[in-house]
Amino acid sequence: MISDGERIILIDEEGRRYLVQAAQKKLHTKFGVVDLAETIGKEPGARIKSHLGKDFVLLRPAIVDYLHKLHRVPQIMLPKDAGQIVAHTGVGPGSRVVDAGAGSGALAIFLGNLVRPTGWVISYEVREDFAKIAEENIRMAGLDDIVKVKNKDIYQSIDETGLDLITLDLPQPELVLPHAQQALKPGGYLAVFTPCVEHLQRLYREFGKFSFTNISTIECLVREIEVRANCTRPSTRMIAHTGYLTFARRL
Repeated sequence: MISDGERIILIDEEGRRYLVQAAQKKLHTKFGVVDLAETIGKEPGARIKSHLGKDFVLLRPAIVDYLHKLHRVPQIMLPKDAGQIVAHTGVGPGSRVVDAGAGSGALAIFLGNLVRPTGWVISYEVREDFAKIAEENIRMAGLDDIVKVKNKDIYQSIDETGLDLITLDLPQPELVLPHAQQALKPGGYLAVFTPCVEHLQRLYREFGKFSFTNISTIECLVREIEVRANCTRPSTRMIAHTGYLTFARRL
């Protein structure tokens, strides 16, 4: 049953999602005005009608709904890349993670949802304005007990130790390698997102100075398939290059 003040998702007949709160408020949409007070006491799956008689389906939000509705400042890491980090490092419940830079907090939220209830994520962000936005997004997703934002330059040091995973989305990730070697537990993973080959080359030149093994780099491309009655084919548009993902394991 939906309670007063709870975050909910309303889905209109075109599949558009509205992340709102069940409260004494009105939601204005192209399909009419929805009285959000009517959602209180309803069960997920119930249908709420707008003043125009249009149906909206009521659901509890999943983590993907929060990620879709984030307040974005810099470009966020897309699910196709975040998913590869999980696949290559095995991060999960109980994992201890450091993430940098936080940006809008998307990757920290994605990982925080996986490591709970006993794990945690500390997300480093050097820009105070970005750190505040990331904190707001983390609170909206209900993960502020699991994910913390630290307004600090990770190039200087990493405070945490015994880490299972460090993720880096920074202009000079190679500068973090000495700190990562100290902070990761033996067998812990490093995952680095780099947009250009030049960043990648600098990173690889530095790897030999530290105790990392199983170093590999991938690129993940995603193309949707358009399914129609008489014509099923790959879409002419796709999510192509966003960056290179490099994985390494601390010896």
